[in-house]
Amino acid sequence: MKQKLLTEYRYLYSSTKESPKVIRLRIRMRDLISPAALQSAVRTTMERYPYFAVKLEEEDGKFVYRENPLPVVVLHSETGAELNSPESNYHMAAFSWYDNWIVMDIFHGLTDGAGAYEVIRTLLYYYCSERYRVELPEDRIRLKGEEIPPEEWENPLMKLEAPEVLESLSEQRKNPDGSVKNLAGFVKGGYAAPVLPDALNLLREGGFADRTPTVYSIAISESEFMRFNIEHDGSPGTMTALFLSRAIARCFPESSDPVRISLVVNQRTALQAPLAHQCLVGSVLLEYKEKMKSWPVERQATAYRGMVFLGTMEDRVLLGALQQVQLGERIRAASSVRERQEIVRAGAEKARKTQTATVSYVGKANYREAESYIRDFRTWTTAMVPLLLEIAAVNGRFTLDFIQDFLSPVIVEAFLRELEENGITYDLQDKKPLRLPNVRFPWQETGGPR
Repeated sequence: MKQKLLTEYRYLYSSTKESPKVIRLRIRMRDLISPAALQSAVRTTMERYPYFAVKLEEEDGKFVYRENPLPVVVLHSETGAELNSPESNYHMAAFSWYDNWIVMDIFHGLTDGAGAYEVIRTLLYYYCSERYRVELPEDRIRLKGEEIPPEEWENPLMKLEAPEVLESLSEQRKNPDGSVKNLAGFVKGGYAAPVLPDALNLLREGGFADRTPTVYSIAISESEFMRFNIEHDGSPGTMTALFLSRAIARCFPESSDPVRISLVVNQRTALQAPLAHQCLVGSVLLEYKEKMKSWPVERQATAYRGMVFLGTMEDRVLLGALQQVQLGERIRAASSVRERQEIVRAGAEKARKTQTATVSYVGKANYREAESYIRDFRTWTTAMVPLLLEIAAVNGRFTLDFIQDFLSPVIVEAFLRELEENGITYDLQDKKPLRLPNVRFPWQETGGPR
């Protein structure tokens, strides 16, 4: 089956060897990995997810995903396989293992964290069933042999391309005064986003000499952090964004630019597409305003919750999705690789100017009974901004992965002080260089942009 691409173009043309658009999920199991059990689990899992067992192909100057009959690779390696290359059998996803770690690498233009979690949920079911000879409950896990509904295949963003659908959306969503929200005009005429002042830039303010991409991983008790959130009107994503804002402001008290955090939003609810597998992420901007700095944490958290509530209203999420559709159409219509890369580069530059950092929380992983066999869970990827904080909730604790374009621990240390001062215990687990596999594209094989 052929899958046409649209918003995926942004990831195709922003992925580089220095900053590959890959999601890497690293799972440390209780025991050493059984290669045979993992091979079997991967093979069965990928039969359940045929829309991830694909290769990238060019067709009439456009790109599509097509079924890839070659097996998805499972390597004994710490580095993994280069995606879309002979090493990965030209797949856009691959698996690897070493010691007691299982690693899944998947192209971010294929899915997002929510989609990747579904794959891991299935993989762990099959792996743990065979590795530990146990019968695990099957409820809420996608398994081989069941019918795959069309809603998993279909890209809901493609529907936003059709003029009649846009007109229908506009008619269905009216303003309080009865006037029609012109969602169709958003794509037809273009959308003028509000002009934001520059945000605090970590690389400029920090002057970090060592630009080694680095990940600092922190673990905190899920029950303890949730109790703190309930007591202070917060949620895991908003409270983490608030602590990060406070930490950055603490590091750069003299900066005149505001700290502005981009909190990742799952668009599936607004798109009425809970089963869709594509990369469906937007964002809401949380600005740590000057007047907020003297407020107690609870009042700050309430303010952030309010910003999130407004930013995640259905119409605002749909407008963000429509903006992504418009960008995808512009990139796809460009006549050369170089022109497409320039469009993407301009968007990335705007993000770097208006956003200080990004926080991403998929939600509680809920890997069911398989979680008892998991010791650590890490989420690695890259972002357009110099600091990305990925949150995972697995097996009774939150893991916060600080993924940064520099080595210095100054912001991590300031964040830890925020936790300490608010009575939240933590475990600084480790510091690792950020290493993600490359994704090879056709233009890389032909001598660069044309």
